[in-house]
Amino acid sequence: MIEKIYQMFIESTGICTDTREIREGNLFFALKGPNFNANKFAAKAIDSGAISAIVDDKDFEIPGKTIFVSDGLEALQELARFHRKKLNIPIIGITGSNGKTTTKELMHAVLSTSYQSFATKGNLNNHIGVPLSLLSITQNHELAIIEMGANHIGEIAFLSSICMPTHGVITNIGKAHTGLFGGFEGVIRAKSELYDFLIKNDGTVFINQNQDILMNMSKRIKKTFFYPNEGSYCPCEFYGADPYVKIKTGAGSMVQTRMVGSYNFENIATALCIGKFFEVPEEKANDAVSTYIPSNNRSQIIKQGSNTIVLDAYNANPSSMEKALENLAQMKSKNKVAILGDMFELGEDTESEHAQIGKKLKELNFQFAIFCGDSMKFAHEAFGHGVYMKTKDFLIEYLNENKFMDSIILIKASRSMALEDVVEYI
Repeated sequence: MIEKIYQMFIESTGICTDTREIREGNLFFALKGPNFNANKFAAKAIDSGAISAIVDDKDFEIPGKTIFVSDGLEALQELARFHRKKLNIPIIGITGSNGKTTTKELMHAVLSTSYQSFATKGNLNNHIGVPLSLLSITQNHELAIIEMGANHIGEIAFLSSICMPTHGVITNIGKAHTGLFGGFEGVIRAKSELYDFLIKNDGTVFINQNQDILMNMSKRIKKTFFYPNEGSYCPCEFYGADPYVKIKTGAGSMVQTRMVGSYNFENIATALCIGKFFEVPEEKANDAVSTYIPSNNRSQIIKQGSNTIVLDAYNANPSSMEKALENLAQMKSKNKVAILGDMFELGEDTESEHAQIGKKLKELNFQFAIFCGDSMKFAHEAFGHGVYMKTKDFLIEYLNENKFMDSIILIKASRSMALEDVVEYI
């Protein structure tokens, strides 16, 4: 059956799972979830130009127009695995608690200077996104970067079995989604599944020497390339971030980037290491990282009146929140304000980890902060002062009535808080 679907896929203009985005000649996969059943839209997909629809509900079969499978998602995943086996190119798997999407984009920028490279679009990095990403790789691509996310143990192992990476990098392992993994040890186990796959399949691994957990794991890996410390395969030196990161490469080149935050240094170093491995000329690699501009609410710098806003509202966990605060503390300004929203998926650690953020603010000698969300009350209590708002609406009301001048303002929260909405009120 997969061979039949694959032949249809080859003749199609690509895969689609949403009838609102159907293009002429697409192959439509009807996926089901807890609150939706795309089988209902099979006929609409065909009317909109799809050459066929893959369905797993016999009530929505259309003779000659649909292909019935027992499970639409499993068929999509198996099709992606089948396609991967046809691709004789390096595939770099990337995962990590923080920075994986930014690092993926930097890697793509570097590698694209010398190759027809593909990279996961946005953060399509789960059990649906990874197959869709793989099925977007064409015979014209010379290498690919596939981002893999996880919210439970075994997911990275499963995604690796689909994309079959030849190379891999874990950006770091931090306190992200600990509630879903059963604690920090579970996070370590889950992320290490990428290494497990590469070890079994004689793959190549790029290791950040500044990450102790990764260095410990590296002892059992044969093909390793280390960075960014002196004497490593790809040395790189941090030269400051006020607000933009500046680095010095191993060859002595000074590179001024357009990325804010000292925490982005290691993401940049990762991209340069992988670029070197794939023989991208240093000048091209340096130019790629110096011209890369973050988007999608990831460490964006926004000038608004006399204020400088560091918008980092795409996501947050205890590790990334602390790094963002450390970076703000290092920036040169008399007036610094942290606007912090809830961090989600921390389970039984929710109260303690939010309280730790309040303690971190005290440790860094912040004079003022604004807290927003149910759980940020614990950070506010630990900090001992500042302002607490239970909801974003109350926060917006506060910002309308209290204007900041000549300040550097960090906005950081988990995605569901959508704190980018408050920018216009500052």
